[in-house]
Amino acid sequence: MSAYCCPLCQQPLQRQNQALVCAKGHQFDYAKEGYVNLLPVQFKKSKQPGDNQDMVQARRRFLNAGHYQFMRDALAREVSACYSGTGYVVDMGCGEGYYSAAMAAQFQDPELVHGIDIAKPAVRYGAKRYPGCQFAVASTKQMPMASGCASVVSSVFAPIFADESARLLQDNGHLIVVSPGPRHLAQLKALIYQQVREHTAPDTPPGFNRQRQQLLQQQISLAGEDAKDLALMTPFAWKFSEIQMADLASADEVTIDAEFFITVYQKIS
Repeated sequence: MSAYCCPLCQQPLQRQNQALVCAKGHQFDYAKEGYVNLLPVQFKKSKQPGDNQDMVQARRRFLNAGHYQFMRDALAREVSACYSGTGYVVDMGCGEGYYSAAMAAQFQDPELVHGIDIAKPAVRYGAKRYPGCQFAVASTKQMPMASGCASVVSSVFAPIFADESARLLQDNGHLIVVSPGPRHLAQLKALIYQQVREHTAPDTPPGFNRQRQQLLQQQISLAGEDAKDLALMTPFAWKFSEIQMADLASADEVTIDAEFFITVYQKIS
């Protein structure tokens, strides 16, 4: 049974060979890399929504180098602890699937984990790199998935749509959110902002109770090219001048604070 619903008519989708098909005959083919595109062209607000290719490639290089491994491991442990034993794990805004893959490694059946992102280049890479997971191109604001299909929904630096998360979750299901800690990337921000403000813990989304929260803190030492990739994968990359980017890339070593809140919420049933 597929977890997906037709984005056009909301009917359940069934797997038929290399496609998902609904009762009304709408069909969505799997790409050769193994993902399915559930974002019809009429639902797109731009030609290529989501992160651009440069950001995707920078993030892929940076994460694959293992700089955020400590956070990835902690997140995977929380997903495993929260899983109810039935239903799926949905990674909203999964990007290239780096965190989805770590979650999948917690289960005998990695196909329990579904990575959803609106950026096709990111999903294409994730499906090719991590074939055990399920990946789909779709909007996380209105996900083409069945209500109550998920035991856990995760969001790592991605927008949180509380109503949609609650709809997907089973009764008493869990939403796990990774957000920036107080001094996250403070040294990078100091290069472009006169005043660097500390991040605060996220507010509890409506429809949820906060169960627990941990703050992870680690200083990471980066070679210049890695520091440049880190800057390129941030929302404030556009603020860096070409000279600043070149200076980062040529640095022998850059020390950065990497801090993360991992917050576990439970759906109010």
